[in-house]
Formats: sequence, structure tokens, C-alpha cells
Amino acid sequence: MKRFADKVVVVTGGASGMGAAACRLFAAEGGQVVVADIDGDAATRLAKEIGGRAFRIDVARENEIRDLMAFAAEGSGRLDVLFNNAAVGHSATGRYKMASIVDTPEDAWEGIVAINMKGVAFGCKHAIPLMLAQGGGAIVNNASIQAIKGILGADAYTCAKGGVVSLTRTLAVDWGPRNIRVNCVCPGPIATPMIQDLLDDPAVGPSMYADVPLGRAGCAEEVAKVAVFLASDDASYVNGAIVPVDGGMYAR
Repeated sequence: MKRFADKVVVVTGGASGMGAAACRLFAAEGGQVVVADIDGDAATRLAKEIGGRAFRIDVARENEIRDLMAFAAEGSGRLDVLFNNAAVGHSATGRYKMASIVDTPEDAWEGIVAINMKGVAFGCKHAIPLMLAQGGGAIVNNASIQAIKGILGADAYTCAKGGVVSLTRTLAVDWGPRNIRVNCVCPGPIATPMIQDLLDDPAVGPSMYADVPLGRAGCAEEVAKVAVFLASDDASYVNGAIVPVDGGMYAR
């Protein structure tokens, strides 16, 4: 029996990186996957590949998230799993400055927090009522190792991801009694488009995982597998967990 047979799954930021890896795994396990991404064309291509549906979205806009959840529930009336994965990081430096607190302009704070933290909050806000109506569900939020370990250089990003960790704990306590589990993954350096150029730079790449006991960057599938586990019934007694997926970086 496939773990997500007949279940409706929404993955934000689903068209690339960890989101795309998760979409493929959910679909392979029988999930009816909605690939939600700001790159609508890429979302459509992946949805066609895995037999899912695509939805173009800017997660910083609450009305679009509300429409996404309604779209996901069309027909079946269900929403079983939400993977809040969409975020901006290093790859968005042309749009938002990633810097220390004293060097981060207000517009960067607003944009990064809107996507990385408010987007997660909005996703939960509009998924929970649908899950309540069917008796439960599972939410997995994607934070970062920077949310739980002091790492320099991207303070607005760190702040937003820390908010995701705190929100995860609160929602787990609030909605666990109603059979909605909420957990969180905190990836370390992962070879995805968000930081691939840094990892490929011989002057920078090795320093990004110098503190990783496994001695390498992770891959998207290694995070996606943990997220899929947390969303599955195999993790039925896991709620409010903040799970580093970082090769042991947090253990130092």
C-alpha cells in the first residue's frame, strides 16, 4: 500500500530543489500532488511529469494561498498534506540583500519575511480548516539550520526561518488535539539552485560545509525524504519536531 494513496498533497516552491524532489516522492507514493510555485511554467512541466496539478503562486500574497488551498481541494474536498517549502535565500540576492542586521535595508527585511515566514503562516492558516473538516492532516514546514544555529551573513533570512521554527511548535500544540500534526525540517547546506553557485565556487564551497561532520553538502532528495516521512502515517506520533537535516552540523 502506497503511503499517500488517495491523499491530496500541496508542495509550495515545488518546481525545483527540495520541493521538486518532494513532489516526485509524494507522487511515487500515490499522492495527488499540487505543484505550487512562482514559476508557473516549471510547475506545469513537473506536474505533467508526475501526473499532478500545477498552480502558479506568490506565497507572500495571502489571497493567492487561499486560492491555492481551494484549488487543491476541488473535487475531493480534501487536503491531507501541506509541505510549506517555498522560500528565498542566496539565489535571490539580486532582489533582496542578504547581509548582517546593520546592512540589511528595510525592503529586504519586508520581502524576505513576507515570503519565508508569512508565506508559511498563511499556508497553515488556510490549510488547517480543510484538514479539520476531514478529521486531520499533516503539515511540514521547511526552515533552515540557520534557524537553530548561529550562522552569520543573512540575518533577515535567519529571523524569518527562526519564526518558522517557533510557529511550528505553537501549531503542533494548538492543533495536535485535533489530529493535525505540524513538524519542521532544518536543512543544512543543500545542493539546490538556491546556493549551487556558492557550492561550485572552489574558494567558497568547501567552507560552507567545513563544519559538517559528514564532510559534504546534502542533496535535495535527502531533505525531501525526511519531509515525506514526517508527513506520512509512519510518523503518526511525531508532532512539533524540529529536525535538522544537516549532516551533523547542529551537533557541533
